[in-house]
Amino acid sequence: MSTAQLRSNGKVVDRTPFPGKWDNPMGERKKGHRILMVSDFFYPNFGGVENHIYYLSQCLLKLGHKVVVLTHAYGTRTGVRYMTGGLKVYYVPWKPFLMQNTLPTFYGTLPIIRTILIREKISLVHGHQAFSTLCHEALMHARTMGYKVVFTDHSLYGFADVGSIHMNKVLQFTLADVSQAICVSHTSKENTVLRSGLPPEKVFVIPNAVDTAMFKPAPQRPSGNEIIIVVISRLVYRKGADLLVEVIPEVCRLNPNVRFVVGGDGPKRVRLEEMREKHSLQDRVQMLGAVPHARVRSVLISGHIFLNSSLTEAFCIAILEAASCGLLTVSTRVGGVPEVLPDDMILLAKPDPSDMVQAIKKAISILPKIDPQIMHNRMKELYSWHDVARRTEIVYDRALQCPNQSLVGRLSRYLSCGAWAGKLFCLVMIIDFVLWRLLQLWQPAENIEEVPEFTVSHHQN
Repeated sequence: MSTAQLRSNGKVVDRTPFPGKWDNPMGERKKGHRILMVSDFFYPNFGGVENHIYYLSQCLLKLGHKVVVLTHAYGTRTGVRYMTGGLKVYYVPWKPFLMQNTLPTFYGTLPIIRTILIREKISLVHGHQAFSTLCHEALMHARTMGYKVVFTDHSLYGFADVGSIHMNKVLQFTLADVSQAICVSHTSKENTVLRSGLPPEKVFVIPNAVDTAMFKPAPQRPSGNEIIIVVISRLVYRKGADLLVEVIPEVCRLNPNVRFVVGGDGPKRVRLEEMREKHSLQDRVQMLGAVPHARVRSVLISGHIFLNSSLTEAFCIAILEAASCGLLTVSTRVGGVPEVLPDDMILLAKPDPSDMVQAIKKAISILPKIDPQIMHNRMKELYSWHDVARRTEIVYDRALQCPNQSLVGRLSRYLSCGAWAGKLFCLVMIIDFVLWRLLQLWQPAENIEEVPEFTVSHHQN
């Protein structure tokens, strides 16, 4: 009998360190998957994708799975790091090229991704965000090596401009051979299916969630006659910063007791500062700059209304955080935003300055009826990262049950991507397959040392 096995009441019980979560006194294990999360977007950056990967990983660890994250280096943060709950992160030594994305290399990432997959004994690769070049390359290499892959799309894209056309073709290539896909809203699912040609039955809708233990309302609402409207967003065109430039002066003109607190940074910050100077609103529009995630709650609980002016949004976690802190939300009616909150917790407007001003006026009028604690309690019932993790488990199980296919069988999927694009995609995958075979000869898998396993004790809430 192996030293990794013990006998309990005459029964042989496997005590291998991982995977496992000890659920009963007999020592029997709940076996888990070994998941590699891949994206260019991760800590120390903070955003919707970064938060999603972090919280999902923490909950999957508590469910008995092994989770490893692969991302690029952030400044001096390189190498292998461990985070809360034993979450292991590989910060590979590549610098971001554009918008936190690494430079596309096609095959340059194959050796290190292969090594990590073997060292960590990964069973499934989960890529996040269509913008991430590292995600696309990892999914491509993983399918070449026979791993099951899952992709989560966090954004919406158009069909007309050059950038969207290019991105949609890349997504079509990546998802041509994906095992399963996840979208964060039904609107996002429709968008992804149209852009990629993926069969709808392979796409699941699993929303984001919010850490309600972190985002709690203040014991007392801000006192005084002032009504404070909070904006926390990246100040870029896609987030509707240009709309804010027109909306804020008009709201301030109509309501002398309204004050704005704007958190966030970006190229459009200059326009907001110019607007503040032009209308002499220095004492009524406070610009905080970039707000660390640890300080987001303290900014939210200083206000009464949360304003989201996005022009496109697949889901918007910021709305959940604001509602969990007891703020009434005013948002543009775009993308998946109407799916996020019940009608009595959010006021929706067209992405038009006059319509947004009217929605803010209505929000101010119903503000006395809002109870922050009741709103927080409702959010605890509506959204939970543990629920997201359990639903993601089902997707993993279905992905791992997908039948394996030979290279020839997989190439037929790429050929269907277009008359010329299909042939190009096939060539890319054939070269990737040949390089993988050469790597196997140069460095056999048995010569790659597997990492020692350890477990961290998790307690279910």
